[in-house]
Amino acid sequence: MGETVKDEINEQLDKLDTPQQRQVLEFARGLASPAGVSGDKLLQFAGAIAPADLETISRAILEGCEHVDLNAW
Repeated sequence: MGETVKDEINEQLDKLDTPQQRQVLEFARGLASPAGVSGDKLLQFAGAIAPADLETISRAILEGCEHVDLNAW
């Protein structure tokens, strides 16, 4: 019972294969620096949303999100 959290993590890491260990490492790195993702990592998603869908999203925002119901507060 005297194990530290690090000891327990190391025990679990020893049970994982290398790709799984890399996943844990990336997760830990993300926890240590939650500032966000660099833009170059997001470029892979550029163009992922169809232009027609973007138009639909924009229209929904303009129609539904820019109105204030003063009586609702």
